[in-house]
Amino acid sequence: MSTDVTADTAVIKALKRMRLPQTQRNREFWLLLFACAISGAALCLVQLGALGLIDPFILFIGGGLAVLAFALHFVLRVVASDADPFVLPIATLLTGLGIAMIYRIDIALHNTGWAAYSTKQLAWTGISLAGAIAVVILLHNYRILFRYTYLFGLAGIVLLLLPFIPGLGASGSNADVWVTIGGIFAFQPGELAKICLAIFFAGYLVRTRESLTSVGKVFLGITWPRMRELGPVIVVWLISLGIIVVQRDLGTGMLIFGMFIAMLYVATGKTSWVLIGLAMVAAGVAVATQILSYVQGRFTNWLDAFNPEVIEAQGGSYQLVQGIFGLAHGGLIGTGLGQGRPTVTPLAHSDYIIPSLGEELGLIGLFAILALYMVFVSRGVRIGIAGQDDFGKLLATGLSFTIALQVFIMVGGVTRVIPLTGLTTPFLAAGGSSLVANWLIVALLLRISDGVRRQPRVVIG
Repeated sequence: MSTDVTADTAVIKALKRMRLPQTQRNREFWLLLFACAISGAALCLVQLGALGLIDPFILFIGGGLAVLAFALHFVLRVVASDADPFVLPIATLLTGLGIAMIYRIDIALHNTGWAAYSTKQLAWTGISLAGAIAVVILLHNYRILFRYTYLFGLAGIVLLLLPFIPGLGASGSNADVWVTIGGIFAFQPGELAKICLAIFFAGYLVRTRESLTSVGKVFLGITWPRMRELGPVIVVWLISLGIIVVQRDLGTGMLIFGMFIAMLYVATGKTSWVLIGLAMVAAGVAVATQILSYVQGRFTNWLDAFNPEVIEAQGGSYQLVQGIFGLAHGGLIGTGLGQGRPTVTPLAHSDYIIPSLGEELGLIGLFAILALYMVFVSRGVRIGIAGQDDFGKLLATGLSFTIALQVFIMVGGVTRVIPLTGLTTPFLAAGGSSLVANWLIVALLLRISDGVRRQPRVVIG
C-alpha cells in the first residue's frame, strides 16, 4: 500500500513539473504569435501608406522569419522548457518593427534588391535567429562559461583590436570599429566583444568578490575601497579611454565601462563603486573634450545644436536638428506608417531610427517601444536576481544592463538629453553585427533563466 502511495506521489510531482513549463511555453507561444501579427501588420501599413498597395513578397519573407522565431520557441519547449516566456516575444516584436521602418525608408529612397537596407536586415535577422537557436541547443549549462573566464576576456580584447590589423580594418568611417573581409563582408567586432567582456567581468568578479567587498575607509558617510581594490576599475577605465582615443568610438567606451561598474555594484552592493565610476566617467569626458577634436564637436553639437553656424558646419548638428524636427512633426499620435518623411534625416535607418519611428508612430508609439525595452531589461534583471549562483546573477544583470545603457545612450543622444555617440539601437536599427550580438544576448538570457528555474530551492521551516 505504501509503495502505491509513493508511486502516486511521484507521478503527481512529475506531472506538476511538466505542467508549469508547459504553461510558460504556452504563454510564450501566444505572445510570440501576437508579436508576429503586429510586425506583419506594420509591414502592411507601411506598404499601404507609402505605396497604396500590399506586395505579398515582403510578407512571405517576413513569414519566413516568423517561422524561425517559432522554431526557437519549439526548441525551447524541448531543451529549455523553464526559460523566461517574455524575452523571445519582445525581441521578436522589436526586430519586426525595426524591419518595417527600414523597409519604409527603402521605399522612400527607391532601394531594391540587395541594395535595400531591409533586404540585408532580413538576411541578418535570419542569421541572428539561427545563431540564437544554435546557442540554446549547444549551451546545455551556462555555468560552463565560468571555466573560460580569462579566455573570454582575451577574446574580447582581440575583437576590439581587429580593426587595426592591416587588411581587415574598413576605411571611410569616422571610427575605427569596422572589419571587412574581401571588401564584401563587414561587421563590428566590438558588438561581439561586449558579450565576451560581460562573461569575463562576471567570472572575474565572482573570483575576486571577497577582496572587493573588504572594508575600506569611511569618508562622508560612505565606505570607500582601498587602493589595491581600485586596480580593476582603473584598468577597465583605461581600456575604455583607449577605445575612445584610439578607435574614436565614444559609445563603445562608455558602454563597456558602464557595464563593468553596474556588474561591480551588483557583486559588491557598495554605492561607493558607483560614485567612483561616475567620477571617473566625468574625469574621462573632461580630458577627452580637451584633447580630442571629435569629442569637442559632439559636445558643441549638443550644447549649441540650433546655432545656424553649428548646423551648417562640417560634421555639425544638422542631423541632430533634423531628427528633433522629425519627432516634433510626429506629435502625439504620429503621421502614420508610410506617411512621414524620415529620409530627410541622414542615417534614418540606423543611427536615427528612433526619430524615424517617433515621426510615424508618434509619442505614444515611441513610449510603447520604450516600454518594451523596459520590460525586456526588467525580465533580464529578474532572471539574475532569481539565480542562486553568483556567476549567472552577474552575467544576466550585465547583459540586461548593456541593453538598457545602449538604449539610453541612443535615445538620449537623438533627443539631445546627452551628447550623441556612435552606437545602434538594439534590435531596431539596421546593422548585422548589432543584431547578431543582441540575439545572442537573448539566447544567453533564455539559457540562464532555464538554469535558474531548474535550480533546487532551499525551503526553511
